[in-house]
Amino acid sequence: MNILCIGGGPAGLYFALLMKRQNPAHRITVVERNRPFDTFGWGVVLSDQTLANLQAADAPSAQAIGRDFHHWDDIEVFFKGRSVRSGGHGFCGIGRKRLLNILQERCLELGVELVFETDVADDQALAAQYGADLVIASDGLNSRIRTRYAAAYQPDIDVRHCRFVWLGTQQKFDAFTFAFEQTEHGWFQAHAYQFDADTSTFIVETPEAVWKAHGLDQMEQPEAIAFCERLFARYLGGHALISNATHLRGSANWIRFPRVICHTWVHREAIAGRPVPIVLMGDAAHTAHFSIGSGTKLALEDAIDLANGFATGQPVDEVLRHYEARRGVEVLKIQNAARNSTEWFENVQRYTGMQIEQFAYSLLTRSQRISHENLRLRDARWLEGYEAWLAGERPAAGLPQGGAAPSGGSATGEAVKRGGHGAAIPPMLTPFTLRGLTLKNRIVVSPMATYSAVDGVPQDFHLVHLGARALGGAALVMVEMTSPTPEGRITPACTGLWNDAQQAAFTRIVRFVHGSSSARIGLQLGHSGPKGSTRVGWEGTDEPLPEGNWPLLAASPLAYGAQNQTPAAMTRADMDAMTAAFVASARRAEACGFDWLELHCAHGYLLASFLSPLTNQRTDAYGGSLANRCRYPLEVLAALRTAWPAHKPLSVRISAHDWADGGNTPDDAVAMARLFQQAGADLIDVSSGQTTRAARPVYGRMYQTPFADRIRNEVGIATMAVGAITEADHANSIIAAGRADLCALARPHLADAAWTLHAAAQLGPEATARTDWPVQYWSGRDQMLREISKQKQALALAGPAQAAIKNKATEEEG
Repeated sequence: MNILCIGGGPAGLYFALLMKRQNPAHRITVVERNRPFDTFGWGVVLSDQTLANLQAADAPSAQAIGRDFHHWDDIEVFFKGRSVRSGGHGFCGIGRKRLLNILQERCLELGVELVFETDVADDQALAAQYGADLVIASDGLNSRIRTRYAAAYQPDIDVRHCRFVWLGTQQKFDAFTFAFEQTEHGWFQAHAYQFDADTSTFIVETPEAVWKAHGLDQMEQPEAIAFCERLFARYLGGHALISNATHLRGSANWIRFPRVICHTWVHREAIAGRPVPIVLMGDAAHTAHFSIGSGTKLALEDAIDLANGFATGQPVDEVLRHYEARRGVEVLKIQNAARNSTEWFENVQRYTGMQIEQFAYSLLTRSQRISHENLRLRDARWLEGYEAWLAGERPAAGLPQGGAAPSGGSATGEAVKRGGHGAAIPPMLTPFTLRGLTLKNRIVVSPMATYSAVDGVPQDFHLVHLGARALGGAALVMVEMTSPTPEGRITPACTGLWNDAQQAAFTRIVRFVHGSSSARIGLQLGHSGPKGSTRVGWEGTDEPLPEGNWPLLAASPLAYGAQNQTPAAMTRADMDAMTAAFVASARRAEACGFDWLELHCAHGYLLASFLSPLTNQRTDAYGGSLANRCRYPLEVLAALRTAWPAHKPLSVRISAHDWADGGNTPDDAVAMARLFQQAGADLIDVSSGQTTRAARPVYGRMYQTPFADRIRNEVGIATMAVGAITEADHANSIIAAGRADLCALARPHLADAAWTLHAAAQLGPEATARTDWPVQYWSGRDQMLREISKQKQALALAGPAQAAIKNKATEEEG
């Protein structure tokens, strides 16, 4: 083939050398607008895992990179005059210029033609000139080719909220360094790492509002650099900060990161009378924020994947189709992690109430790709020390920590020093206190509809279902959404609490839980609203009953779907009657002995129908603004708070994101949470979606946790995280990072009533000792621990390399 690579960055050069190595008969040309030794930026970072991929793809260039990189294992975080340092992260830094020169030399050695100082204004003309059979568009972030064929590639470019400047310094850092400094206008952060014997990258970042407040948008380059030198002087050891982007003037040095996603990466254009594929690669196809530093990694791995595809001998069209499919999935994973990381750095202020121990843990796990147990593989002693600190120093109420951290000293000493304090408590097994109730751990059995009640009365199934999960180790077992009125049920088989028979049945269940376990039990009160009078779940979720329907109520007369009934808009009299019904049910719940009460204001049910602008079209005092839409749910909550005992917690479940155009956003959720807090809520149970059939959630593991994180740390109220939390590792990471105070699991508890006991057993005997297996099950516990020990021993003997692989960086910076 005749292959033309437009753009001589890592993607174009590496693909060229791999293809030439694969088949010397290929004619391959790389065209670059700069001179061979021109580059902008300083160092790039690659993980040990990426280096292994390069070694497998082309050993000579990998070995040359290996000879020139600067390697380190530690990450150090500086915050409020203290520092935390952890190890085992496995990175290397190399100068961007040196990396490109290595790839250029390897290309020349293999016979690739390199053409420099050629600015490609017309890719079609150049492709025709070289008789190209394949064009690789590796022309970078501001790709002209992507722009020219935007109708085909369909790029989605999201310009992020922080300003950053890419600088260098002669100061040497022996760890990857994050430094945070507060000013009168807000926080700045530096990302610093050494990439050769004499030089380090030093990126300074801050939200745009803070950048403007300091007048940096009006400063010329020397003045702005001097500002950064003063701000970060304590880390620079007297060394200057240097810019190599001398072609830019003033504020142009400070840029906002553009996240690029393309719908498709392959376009065919008629050139010289034949269709020629033009294939996006590297930053032209996608970007990942520098805070996880995967831009260079992604570019190199794009090249490896496409070259490997051609090595199969498949037709070109098949190779390109598979390339786009494979890489699209892998890039999306990285970009999802990058989004989480980007948002963390855009919202540093959110976490500054934490002490450095938790602040550093939150930073390390910000992408949700590095988990609690992955940190243990990297640096077990540091993590054990952090677990000990978390168990011993965390405020009893479990609320976000406020105030300044203790001045002076390094958090690598004391409770967080390497060496730890023996067997620490896994975060998910630490106790949690809210009002007068202390839960033994942080695991909650989420309220889940079981459609097994008769006339609203819980049956023996509920006793066994809820009782088994109370015996299974969770701290709090929540009863499914229970209606205060017959018409408020979702289905005819849902529970209610409006009469004595229902109260007696619930009392029996509560007595069993209290008498046979150390778990607490809570009731979720809610009214189905426009989603009522439907079939049981296994006959069609949210689908209307074929007969025997009852009238529905909602904020506005809007049906949940075309097939659903249209509800009546609530009148003032309806509201008064419904509030009284909620209060009556709450009093019955107290008489039953429930420990916790939750008000359901999510998922499109009655109270949620007031909250969302998609379902509330009222023109009175209960519609319009967010404050008005919240008015009736807040009335109900205030009434419940008065009726419910002061020593018992009262939580509210909300949908933090409607996942639909024109609906509530995470910003609205923060405002709602503040209002519910003021009205008496002790905790926000943070879910999302299900308010409209038009919702299009972006699913993934722990996908709703960022909403809980934001509410907890911006509003200052305890939160419960829900949604795709399936592993102890997830729960430990969430609790340890301060993203939520409790973790609610639904489907995992349907599959395994004793999920908490079994998860603790997998963590080891020390964790199991923190649980309370029923005495009747002790022999089963002991056998399980023996079997787990055998499995771990077998894995240790058979696969030490697997632990080493997992230990290496899944997240990169640079």
